[in-house]
Amino acid sequence: METAVFIVCAAIVLAGALGVVLVRNPVHAALSLVGTLFGMAVLFLNLEAHFLAAVQIIVYAGAIVVLFLFVIMLLGVDRLEDLSVEPITGQRALAAIVGLGTFGLAAAFLATSDIGVPGQEALTGPVAGQYSNLRQIADVLFTDYVYAFEATAALLTISVVGAVVMSRRMVRSHDAAEPETAKDD
Repeated sequence: METAVFIVCAAIVLAGALGVVLVRNPVHAALSLVGTLFGMAVLFLNLEAHFLAAVQIIVYAGAIVVLFLFVIMLLGVDRLEDLSVEPITGQRALAAIVGLGTFGLAAAFLATSDIGVPGQEALTGPVAGQYSNLRQIADVLFTDYVYAFEATAALLTISVVGAVVMSRRMVRSHDAAEPETAKDD
């Protein structure tokens, strides 16, 4: 059963990843990203990493993709852009070279390393003590790193407010720049 779940979720993750890259509509690409993130969450559940699965759904599929869709809607998807015109000359060739180089380095690393796939020796239970991993993460997060946690929350809130203020200014300046069209009576 575990293998069947892995195969189905891996197919969902791969299809979603291809959809993110190949689909032209940005809203459909964001929805493909949601499918990828849900497939990854089920794979985390398959590995008994319940905290990572919950974070994957709540933070990434919930918050980050909603933020992506918010930005896509602010930028406007109703305009068609000419994809044949490159704003930076040679960027596609450079991207292909960098991508092939990265793939080559990863393949060379995997071919020359002695790192294997973890088997039964991997730990899935509590790391130390009688508490679960989730309890240990919560203890450290809300004691040792509480100020960093609160500062991150404040920075994220400030950035969202700043993005909304900047978008309102852009909309106002765009509306002011467009001349009024004469209406036929």
